[in-house]
Amino acid sequence: MLRVGLTGGLGSGKSTAARLFAALGAHVLQSDVIGRELMEPGQTVYAAIVDHFGDGVVQPDGRLDRAALAKIAFDDGRVEELNAIVHPAVITRQAALSEAIFQKDRRAIVIVESALIFETKYWETKYGETKYGETGYDGSQATGRARWHNRFDRIILVTAPEEVKIARFVARSAAGEVLTAERWAKLEAEARLRLAQQIPDEQKSALCDYVLTNGGPLTELEWQVDQLWPILKAAAESELAPRSKR
Repeated sequence: MLRVGLTGGLGSGKSTAARLFAALGAHVLQSDVIGRELMEPGQTVYAAIVDHFGDGVVQPDGRLDRAALAKIAFDDGRVEELNAIVHPAVITRQAALSEAIFQKDRRAIVIVESALIFETKYWETKYGETKYGETGYDGSQATGRARWHNRFDRIILVTAPEEVKIARFVARSAAGEVLTAERWAKLEAEARLRLAQQIPDEQKSALCDYVLTNGGPLTELEWQVDQLWPILKAAAESELAPRSKR
């Protein structure tokens, strides 16, 4: 079995890479999807968010107003307050789903797609607990490295030039709209704000096992994924071998 973290900044194309790996046989868990599920009415995460941020983040239909929540988190500088509620629950859920997959197939490759593998201050221990730590992402302290290496056997970074990331974010956010210059400028500013809160790719790449570049045609990314897949499969087999034979 192999636990793989797939990360990348906003607009990098990590979701596209995840779909390509899934087509080859990987089990993909998307942190954003899990987070959205846990933020539905009736979930403990939903209740904790409403309790912390107030009824102003709730729509008339009872669901969370994600735009209002995003404004509070990013514009008002309270993103860590939101992360403190959501991240531990998402990480715990990922661990449970991964274990269920491995129980059925010990050779499985589980890929967790997450933008914030290095940024989050929460991690899963081998005892199933979710821990918190302030250790820097640069790995200068042993506990800092353990924070993500406890969760993953390999980490993949998907990267792209910043302007490409921003253009992708704008296009995705404005899908179906008539995009005015004013709207473009607003979305571009939002993209830059979010990117500024993420660790730069140059620093992340030093912490990753593999880097996929995604600034050009899709075929280039497809080729890289195809080349990496047999390497991951071999690593999964290696994890099954007795340590004395490695």
